[in-house]
Amino acid sequence: MNPENLMEIENVASQIGISRDDLEPYGRYMAKVNFMKSDNKRPKGKLILVTAMTPTKYGEGKTTTVIGISQALHSMGQRVSISIREPSMGPCFGVKGGATGGGKATVEPSDRINLLFTGDFPAISAAHNLLSALINNHIFHGNQLKINPEKIVFPRTIDMNDRSLRNIIVGVSQGEGGILARDSFVITPASEIMAIVGLSESYNDLKKRLTNILVGYTFDNKPVYSGDLKAEGAMAAILVDALKPNLVQAKGGVPAFIHTGPFGNIAHGTSSLIAARVALATSDIVLTEAGFGSDLGAEKFMNLVSRVGNIPISAVIIVATIRAIKLHGGNDRADVEDVDAIKMGFNNLLFHVENIRKFGFDPIVALNRFPDDTEKEITEVESLLKNNSIAYGLSEVYEKGADGGKELAQLLMNRLPKDPISVKYTYNMEQSLTEKIESIGREIYGAKNVIYTKTAQNNIKKIEKIGYGHLPICMAKTQYSISDDPLKLNAPEGFTITVTSVALSSGAGFVVVYLGNVMTMPGLPKEPASDGMDITENGIITGLI
Repeated sequence: MNPENLMEIENVASQIGISRDDLEPYGRYMAKVNFMKSDNKRPKGKLILVTAMTPTKYGEGKTTTVIGISQALHSMGQRVSISIREPSMGPCFGVKGGATGGGKATVEPSDRINLLFTGDFPAISAAHNLLSALINNHIFHGNQLKINPEKIVFPRTIDMNDRSLRNIIVGVSQGEGGILARDSFVITPASEIMAIVGLSESYNDLKKRLTNILVGYTFDNKPVYSGDLKAEGAMAAILVDALKPNLVQAKGGVPAFIHTGPFGNIAHGTSSLIAARVALATSDIVLTEAGFGSDLGAEKFMNLVSRVGNIPISAVIIVATIRAIKLHGGNDRADVEDVDAIKMGFNNLLFHVENIRKFGFDPIVALNRFPDDTEKEITEVESLLKNNSIAYGLSEVYEKGADGGKELAQLLMNRLPKDPISVKYTYNMEQSLTEKIESIGREIYGAKNVIYTKTAQNNIKKIEKIGYGHLPICMAKTQYSISDDPLKLNAPEGFTITVTSVALSSGAGFVVVYLGNVMTMPGLPKEPASDGMDITENGIITGLI
C-alpha cells in the first residue's frame, strides 16, 4: 500500500478512543501503545476467536479472514479492532511467506511488519541470549551454583530458519573460549521469552516470570532458575518497550494491534494478553486468531490463554478452504475439480466443528474462496454444511476486501450473544500432567491411546517433583494432522499418540508436551522465498509475499 493511502497513526487510534498521549509513534504509521495509560474503564468488548481446519502447507487464510471481516464490520459502522500475532522472519524467507494477510485484506505497512517492525523480536532474542550467556559465564567464573553443564535446559534463539543451529557445540577453544558444552537454538517464536512477553500483564509480572525461568539443574539435580543468576532485571530492561503492544492499521483504517508471535504448533500461538485487553477496553468487537486448527491454537486459547488471562470469548469462526478439504479427501491438486474428494475430506472440517462445540461454542465456518474453486465444489461444501446444521458464510475478502466479508460480518453480528460464553475446559488444573495430556489426546485429537517414552516419563516425574504439576499444558505437535503423524490426514480413528518429551516453561507458566518429532528450529526450502526479494533504488521492498 502506498503511504498516501494510509491514515496517520494518531487518526487510527482516535477511532477507538486512544489519544496521542497514549502513543509512542514509530514513524507516521506505526506506534507503541502505552498500556499503563490506556482507558480500561470502558465496558469490555466482544472477542471473536478465529481458528481453522487442518491446513495445507500454505495456510488457509486465517489472518486474511480476520482482517477482511474486521474491514467489513468497520464499513458497517462497528467500533472494531483486531489483535493478531507479529510475523516471524523465518517463514517470511522460507515457504509460507509473511503474516499480514493478502490481496485487499492486509495490515499495513506490511513490509515493515513482516520484517523488523518495532524491534520486538530482536529485543526478545537479545533478552533470551543474554540469559544463555549468563549461564555459561557463571560456570566459567567458578560455578558457585554448581550448575551441571550437561543439564542446562535453556537453549539459545534466533529469528531465522537455520537447521545448522539445531544442535551445536559451544566453547570449542576452551579457556577464554568459555566452557565446552552441547547447546542448541530454537527459533524466536519458540522462545520461552516470547511466551513470557505474550502472557505478562505488567512490568512487575514480567520480572516475576523472568525470575522463574528454569535454566538447568545442579550436579545434585536441584533446579536452577534465572533469578539465581540475577538475570531478570537486565532482561526486563531489554524488554521494556517490547512489552508495549503495537498499533497499525488494516486497509480502510481498521485499528490493528499486532503483538508477540508464539508459534501455534510449538508454543501457545496467540497475540499478547496485553494487546487483547487494550483492544477489548477500546473496541466493541475484537477479532483475534490462534495458530493452525482447533486441535492446536484454539485448544490452547481455550485451555491456557483465556484461562490464565481471564479473557472472555463471545464467538468462534473456523476458516476452511476447498483445497484443504480436497487434500484431506485424497486430492492434493487444488486446480483439479473433485467433488468426491470434498465428500471424503469434509470429515476433517466436521471434526474441528465438533471440537469447538465441545468447548461450548457453536462456530461459524468461513469458506475462504480461492480462484481454482469451482461452483460445483462450493455448492457441495455448502450442502454438507447445511446438512450438518453448521452456520457458514463465503469469504471473498482477498479479492474484494470489506465487500467480500459482509456476508460473514452480518452473520456474526446476528449470532453474537449478549454476554461471553463460559468455556468448557478439557481438563481441570488439579489433574496430574498425564491426566491433562490424556484428556486432550482423547477429547481433542480423538486418540485411542497415549504412550510415553522413557524420557517423557522421567521428565514428568521431575517436573511434578519440583512442584509444577499444577500448571496448564502446551501441546507441541504437527499442524498437518489432528494426530501426531503428519501423514494421517482427514479425521483418523483408533490411533495412538506418543509423548516423546516434556519440558517445563516455569517462567511462562506452562508445561510443553512434545508429540512426535516437532521441529523447534525449521530449515529453509531448496528455493526459499528470499530468492525473490529485493529493494528498488528508492528503498521499496519487493518480492515479500
